[in-house]
Amino acid sequence: MTDSARIPFVKMHGLGNDFVVFDARTRALALTPEQIAAIAHRRTGIGCDQLIVIGPARGGLSDAWMSIFNADGSEVAACGNATRCVASLLMAESGKTSVVIETKAGLLDAEARDGGLVAVDMGPARLDWREIPLAHGVDTLHLGIGAGPLSDPAAVNMGNPHAVFFVDDVLSVDLESVGPGLEHHPLFPERANIEVAQVVGPGRIRMRVWERGTGVTMSCGTGACATLVAAARRGLTGRKAEVILDGGALTVEWLPDGHVLMVGPVAASFAGTVNPAELR
Repeated sequence: MTDSARIPFVKMHGLGNDFVVFDARTRALALTPEQIAAIAHRRTGIGCDQLIVIGPARGGLSDAWMSIFNADGSEVAACGNATRCVASLLMAESGKTSVVIETKAGLLDAEARDGGLVAVDMGPARLDWREIPLAHGVDTLHLGIGAGPLSDPAAVNMGNPHAVFFVDDVLSVDLESVGPGLEHHPLFPERANIEVAQVVGPGRIRMRVWERGTGVTMSCGTGACATLVAAARRGLTGRKAEVILDGGALTVEWLPDGHVLMVGPVAASFAGTVNPAELR
């Protein structure tokens, strides 16, 4: 092994939703799905929910490109908590208080807020069945599917597909049991993230999540956005709420223009280097 084979990384998290972040703006990085899964493995790798690669800006409209990979090596278009983490790195590096990050889901505007918080405009909530996407036309406010104690979810696309189930007690739901089947339900040709949500007070929602390609995570930014939109559409809350996840709370607002604003903290855990070829 040579020193040149080792790649620097930063381990970060947003409310416990954790990431291994690589900077490929000046050094090309090509990782196979198998290498990504090996890095993400919590016993034999570094361990993370998602692996993030920061790339050079494309088209002159952003500060950087962000690629997102689930723990199983599959690529996805959006991740709210990762967007806040990458935004914090870019702002610290440049000294700016706002940045634009480009992803497969589009351009995302982020800005620093007081108390170390980062706000991200996650773009518009997409609600048409074709945009989720679903396998066939159906009312996205009532999908008519379920598993175990879960039924009647609402669908929202926040750069990735979500199915939100409203329940009386989120802690009573065994996500490890029902999550895999719902993620792979035939209605979701691109699989889906599965949320269970409980309205616990005016402007407060308790939520837990099964993320496609990863499993149960402590937090999911796009899931929190999807949950707020689904709750507002059903008249369970207004268009702004505190969404309380296993790892902490995010403030989410469905703006009049249809975009969804998410505000929350970020943290850096440690930095290091890794040679992906050494991991199995």
